[in-house]
Amino acid sequence: MTRPMRADAARNRRLLLAAAADEFAEHGLGASIADIAKRAGIGKGTVFRHFATKEDLVAAIVLDRIEALVAAGERLGREGDAGAALLEFMTIAAEQRQQRDLTFLHAAFDGHPQMARMHARLLAAIDALVDRARAHGAVRPDVTGTDVFLLMCAPNHVAEMVPDAPPDLWRRYLAIIFDGLRPEGAHPLP
Repeated sequence: MTRPMRADAARNRRLLLAAAADEFAEHGLGASIADIAKRAGIGKGTVFRHFATKEDLVAAIVLDRIEALVAAGERLGREGDAGAALLEFMTIAAEQRQQRDLTFLHAAFDGHPQMARMHARLLAAIDALVDRARAHGAVRPDVTGTDVFLLMCAPNHVAEMVPDAPPDLWRRYLAIIFDGLRPEGAHPLP
């Protein structure tokens, strides 16, 4: 049986994960544990009490981010308007990436058994949202969960291509993408 984490340990873990995410976003995988600990306001020993290796720390960041999306997807799957729920999920996914683009960490953690399980949970949550949106006529009948999974980061990718873009430009492209998912005026997909 796993004991619950003490409040100070849970706080340190949250601080550590946020500091590590910031360091990795700024310095890539070369970010040092010493700099992460300093940014979190904790000692290096505390880092290693929580995570035996840097890879374990990367894994925790990736899993926390995916878990947040899974939780949002599951919560939204129980809300009233199926189309609004799917759009809100896609907005949350884009906002998460906008806050701190750590997609490169996923590749470093790829192939890990926990990643495969969490990825499957994320896809199941997205499939449920899309199935519900299709059943309510909010999205075209040929849209799949895989389509939405692949489109989740697209608004950010497009906005990154525009030099000196306003920080919320991704919202424009999310609206265009979501309009493309709607059934009105849809043409058959290849």
